[in-house]
Amino acid sequence: MSRPPVAVVIGAGDATGGAVARRFAREGYALCVTRRNVDQLSPLVDSIRAEGAVAYPFGCDARSEEQMIELFNHIESDIGEIEVVVFNIGANVRFSITETTERVYRKVWEMAALAGFLSGREAARVMLPRNRGTIIFTGATASLRGSSGFAAFASAKFALRALAQSMAR
Repeated sequence: MSRPPVAVVIGAGDATGGAVARRFAREGYALCVTRRNVDQLSPLVDSIRAEGAVAYPFGCDARSEEQMIELFNHIESDIGEIEVVVFNIGANVRFSITETTERVYRKVWEMAALAGFLSGREAARVMLPRNRGTIIFTGATASLRGSSGFAAFASAKFALRALAQSMAR
């Protein structure tokens, strides 16, 4: 018996990430959903399974290279071939520029840009040899236009958009 195609949603929260995961589940994908706190995935995983679909929760800090390598290796070896990766980590915070600390700026960049790079790189490593697969980075208006109070978020989303453009080429 063949295994279903696998979709990975990194940052499967209560809004966009959860909705994306549910949609792929309805299309017959086995879902691998991640958040830093695995316990927060229980409602999403339970709802996907209640509809008869397959879902696996993973607690994973997408800013950690080691954890991302381990996540992709585990999914590929134990669950199935990854066909789709959706990177959906938010990192949306609002601070005036004079109140934005280096710690806030760095953390937002790590969550949106660095974690996006690690996710995209690991996805490409498994997809390119097969000549198939889809990598999706969710965006925000901030990736095109920075607004007042969103210097950290807009900078990180700009970087994520540039990463996506480079990877596509």
